[in-house]
Amino acid sequence: MSSKVTVIDLIRHGEPEGGIRIRGWRDDPLSDTGWEQMWSAVNGARPWQEIVTSPLARCMQFARQLAKEQGIGVSEEPRLREIGFGDWEGADPAALYAEFPEAVDRFWADPTVNTPPAAEPFDRFQGRVLEALDALKSDYQGQHILVVAHGGVIRMLLSHVLGMPASNLFRMEVPFAAVSRIRIEDGIPRLSFHCGCF
Repeated sequence: MSSKVTVIDLIRHGEPEGGIRIRGWRDDPLSDTGWEQMWSAVNGARPWQEIVTSPLARCMQFARQLAKEQGIGVSEEPRLREIGFGDWEGADPAALYAEFPEAVDRFWADPTVNTPPAAEPFDRFQGRVLEALDALKSDYQGQHILVVAHGGVIRMLLSHVLGMPASNLFRMEVPFAAVSRIRIEDGIPRLSFHCGCF
């Protein structure tokens, strides 16, 4: 690989324990199904020189295990943690929607101006995730790395690469254990694939 090319692979964590919940900073570990999803997603691929992970358990535990298996380094990046959902943390999505349908609809339609009560401000979330991307591009220039993160974080990274308005963030599907690749050459990031295979 040319020293001018940086490849950043992204993988969302698998299913956490406790099933479908709204999770931002809530720190649930992976379920058995979640572990299976993650190992299936990497599918024997081992091209990475370093793994960078969110510090939350549903990302970090798998990242550490994979790094150990590969014999490579793993670094925690706090700026890659999920957006904080405030009063919605841990809620069952269906129950939340039944109680607050208009607020939930507004959030999914445009999270930039409709954050949940007591949630992390959207501009703060956006700023820290894009700072993390700048650090990755600088610190791992010319390398092929894996980033283990969250649905909101991955949407933010990909929307930035594609020049999408952040208000449209949730128009992008990012299922459990989804994988995507960003390729950076001559300073220009491009999306190589999304929800594909390594």
